[in-house]
Amino acid sequence: MNDRPYSPIQDPRVNAVLARLQGARQRPAGGEPRGSFNSRDPHAYAEQGFSIHSEQGELIYLLCRGLRATRMAEFATSVGMSTLYFAAAIRDNGGGTVIGSEIVPAKVETAKRNLAEAGLADYAEIREGDARKTLRDLGGPVDFVLIDGWPGESGPSLAREVIGIVAPQLRVGGYVMNDNAEPDYLDFIRDPDNGFVSMTLPLKGGTELSLKVR
Repeated sequence: MNDRPYSPIQDPRVNAVLARLQGARQRPAGGEPRGSFNSRDPHAYAEQGFSIHSEQGELIYLLCRGLRATRMAEFATSVGMSTLYFAAAIRDNGGGTVIGSEIVPAKVETAKRNLAEAGLADYAEIREGDARKTLRDLGGPVDFVLIDGWPGESGPSLAREVIGIVAPQLRVGGYVMNDNAEPDYLDFIRDPDNGFVSMTLPLKGGTELSLKVR
């Protein structure tokens, strides 16, 4: 029995790509990736997508439709799962762009192929490189940001560094979603002095959704 009989995205072409990606979340048939799953090197998993779950993606789609969002950004794109939800919302809202950042070249190419297969390539710009550089200038205010990047080795988390870069570029009334609950990120986003109100949703073990109020 299908546990997920309905999706807010009505395009069968998009849903087919999403279903394929969700079905490929397991480890590759050839065994372990290069290195181990404890590695902090994202290049060790160049052929694997560590992505949001369907419930998170569908929430992104609904929120972006409700905002009439036309400009979004994400860290990190991986193989394009979240990008598909953003791009579908943008298209269904009448047009715009999601700006993605991905440091692994192979994943950039995979994400582009997935977007093309879903018919959404015209609604996404994927920037290759370190998000602390690629997302520094988003070209104007954005409506929604996803922060779901690779955890760092030590020091400030990448999530904390990236939110510091993109928060000033997020419009008042816009949302930011975080997938990994990095402690220093949560400290920032839950501090009222930084202009957000926030809550933890029971999705994928805890998803932080925050609204920029000033």
